[in-house]
Amino acid sequence: MVRTAPAIALTLLTLLLSACGDDDRAGPATRVSSQQTIPADMRGKEARQFFGAAKVGTQNRAKPFGGYAKGCQDGSVQLPETGETWQAMRLSRNRNWGQPELIDYLKDLSRKAAQQPGWKGLYIGDISQPRGGPMTSGHASHQVGLDADIWMLPPKRLNLSRSERESLSSISMRRAKGAYVNSDWTPQHHAVLKAAASDPRVARIFLFPGAKVQMCKDETGDRSYLRKIRPWYGHHYHFHVRLNCPSGAKGCVAQNPPPAGDGCAEAEQWVRNILNPPKPDPDAPKPKPRRQLTMADLPGQCVSVLQSR
Repeated sequence: MVRTAPAIALTLLTLLLSACGDDDRAGPATRVSSQQTIPADMRGKEARQFFGAAKVGTQNRAKPFGGYAKGCQDGSVQLPETGETWQAMRLSRNRNWGQPELIDYLKDLSRKAAQQPGWKGLYIGDISQPRGGPMTSGHASHQVGLDADIWMLPPKRLNLSRSERESLSSISMRRAKGAYVNSDWTPQHHAVLKAAASDPRVARIFLFPGAKVQMCKDETGDRSYLRKIRPWYGHHYHFHVRLNCPSGAKGCVAQNPPPAGDGCAEAEQWVRNILNPPKPDPDAPKPKPRRQLTMADLPGQCVSVLQSR
């Protein structure tokens, strides 16, 4: 079936409204059913209030349950607030918790970033809540401890105080609503993103369209990593890394692999749609607002995750 330009515009608008800045769709449609009784005090209530109230992770073995936008995490690890080549930002949010594979990945990537001129390492934004699950604000995904936001701002120092980490802002890389990069974009940004996407642990990286197109133009070597860098709304103050489900994590719902090829033509189409937006279809149904998840929407293990010590 060939889609018309208005239909494409509606599809893009619907996705924008249904996700918090990233493509949260997992692999083939997976029906996650609860296998245990939901306590009376949790029934019919928004799951985000329970997960947002958890201050620490569980003491269980690390496991992600469910999909990136409909799940939770057991046995999470907290990224230390400061390391030799990174600092965790916005500590008041308590969102620097992830699966061990992601924490190791972030440390590894920060060491590679520190090798770039003008970069001391990385400023790392939201990862996940201590027990994952839906967040009280800001994200539709980041629920299973396998997503992380990495700031575009090159760290000049890694001794920021807690208060400085609340007030300091990242910088935008976009121009013309994301159709192009601006003058703050550097070869070092390209190199950091290339290193991030080249790691086999990575499923995909979300980045604004103009930056993906710029990377396609500038890449003169191996282009295979470009397949993982996906154009998406927002993502000009940070880029979003998503890891694959860890080996043996049977409760983790994997995301479909990116389409074959380097994805550059797709990114160019995104840019054309930014510069010349297709006219909306007046007969298209209005997108439905996203419903907040309840415990009944999440994997059955998530009740135990909340109840665990």
